[in-house]
Amino acid sequence: MGGSFRIEPLGEEHDRSGFESGSASLDRYFQTQVTQDIRRRVATCFVALSHDKDEIAGYYTLAATSIALDALSPAVTKKLPRYPVVPAVLLGRLAVSRSQQGHGLGGILIADALKRSARAELGVFAMVVDAKDAAAQRFYEHHGFTLFAGQGHRLFLPITAALRRLATK
Repeated sequence: MGGSFRIEPLGEEHDRSGFESGSASLDRYFQTQVTQDIRRRVATCFVALSHDKDEIAGYYTLAATSIALDALSPAVTKKLPRYPVVPAVLLGRLAVSRSQQGHGLGGILIADALKRSARAELGVFAMVVDAKDAAAQRFYEHHGFTLFAGQGHRLFLPITAALRRLATK
């Protein structure tokens, strides 16, 4: 599946108007707001394009964030410096078009986001995501994310653990 898509930064040449994931809020954001966030430098957006039709099959956004050290378990913090917060990247939104759902593209997008975050020339301890519902939470947990204690559907995945996990696939 991974060979049938290319993932690149969202650009003006990409037609977002027909993208439909089945989530009205994700579709509306992608069609009307994402370019404003990019211009304002509060998020970046990457799109998966099908090689055969050059249509947008999925997208995700990344933004800077931080994690309070006391939000992490002692098992995680024992190897971290005692700063009040550690740097992280927020996987703000992730959506796959209806026609591509159930074929593994969501996992491919997460892997791409993790690799881009690891290659960034700045410190990034973990990726954070806010799952929109229980089904999304299960999806992220399947991909190695762990719930923050007492923070609803907010999950995280340390970048080093993610890279080890990707290397074994």
